[in-house]
Amino acid sequence: MNVETTESRIASWLATQQEAMIGLLRDMVDIDSGSYNKPGIDAVGAVVERFLTAHGIPVERLAQAKAGDCLRAAVPWDGPAGNAGGNIVLMGHRDTVFPDGEAVRRPFTIRDGVAYGPGVADMKAGLVMNAFVLAAFAKFGGAPAPLVGLFTGDEEIGSPEGRPVIEAEARRARVVFNSEPGRVSGNVVTGRKGGVFSVFRVTGRAAHSGGNFSEGISAIEELARKIQAIHALTDLERGITLNVGLVSGGQSVNTVAPWAEGQIDLRYVKPEDRDDIMARIETIIGHSYVPGTKAELTIRGEFLPLTQSAAAKKLFELYVDAAAASGFTTAGEFTGGCADSGFTAGVGAPTICAVGPVGGKAHSPDEFLRIDSLVPRAQACARAILRLERAGL
Repeated sequence: MNVETTESRIASWLATQQEAMIGLLRDMVDIDSGSYNKPGIDAVGAVVERFLTAHGIPVERLAQAKAGDCLRAAVPWDGPAGNAGGNIVLMGHRDTVFPDGEAVRRPFTIRDGVAYGPGVADMKAGLVMNAFVLAAFAKFGGAPAPLVGLFTGDEEIGSPEGRPVIEAEARRARVVFNSEPGRVSGNVVTGRKGGVFSVFRVTGRAAHSGGNFSEGISAIEELARKIQAIHALTDLERGITLNVGLVSGGQSVNTVAPWAEGQIDLRYVKPEDRDDIMARIETIIGHSYVPGTKAELTIRGEFLPLTQSAAAKKLFELYVDAAAASGFTTAGEFTGGCADSGFTAGVGAPTICAVGPVGGKAHSPDEFLRIDSLVPRAQACARAILRLERAGL
């Protein structure tokens, strides 16, 4: 079967699947799957697994200790043995940022062609798209290399357990499509900032703030001074931002604070800036502005920046053509948000991000998804896969 015929058959089949896509999306969105809710994330995984196995696609479950298990689905391939070029990877995460109970408070709904619900765009619609693209190739064949679907469970907290799985898969990948939501503009993402998420804890000494004030050493005062110094590292021209977004500490209003804690969000563009800024943060944490205090810094999660290699640029240009053939125009966009695509790009896999259905206002109660983007985005992904060899990828 030639590529043109296969492309036509896959695109035509996907065009008939919108209602089935909506049904699968509803099943996923109506399950709470916050990053720390392993049972919920695994329940979403069970929905994915049932769909894929029903289409003859075997699914391997890679158990994780705390996070949702990773699922690796491999479409049976009808091509030659060896596969020196590597696998074609479709990637997405099942966790959301929302607390338990959110799916009951805001269940999946559709109003005027727009879907709402926790994680509807970020990124359960992308999971649905990936599942249907995999099913299409399982049904019609024609992929130029083995297809792998990777469904992870802890992206929203920096993929502390998923990262090794993602990087191992990326090292044997020909290309990677990360199905984060397409931008509201309709664009895909060709560049992202890297991010480091860390916590620093300050220790002081408690004392009665009225009777023995001078005997106390305030951890909160030290925290405040460190926050000022950390925020001063922000350099907007270089795309470097520092934000201490969470603070806690103290014992009581009438006690000099014996401890305090702050959580730092660092974002950067250039890979070389990461070590420079982290070194400066460590210097700030190691310096005592209030004599007698001590502090320690712990990295809790990290994303690498997504940068566009020459091969990734080819993949983007190929996707633009595939999108046009699927009825929509798209361009590349840079975003300050982080994603697992930084890990795949970081190990050298040509990567394109945000090829999922179009949505916006992620991480908020107003998160939405454009239903009319489900089928065209799936068709574009499938067309791009079929045209990889034509593009020299």
